[in-house]
Amino acid sequence: METWYYTVVSIDGDYANLKRTDIESDDLKLVARALLPEGIAEGTNLKYELMQYSIV
Repeated sequence: METWYYTVVSIDGDYANLKRTDIESDDLKLVARALLPEGIAEGTNLKYELMQYSIV
């Protein structure tokens, strides 16, 4: 089981751009907001584990 950590960089309508924080990377991941926890905002830290995002 792998765990990844992200920060919400920006929110654009129904999508959010996430930046991985547990490794060195400049890539952004575009994720549908329906897959993310309710109440996220820019700067929110997220954990992705077992195919589910949660706020850290």
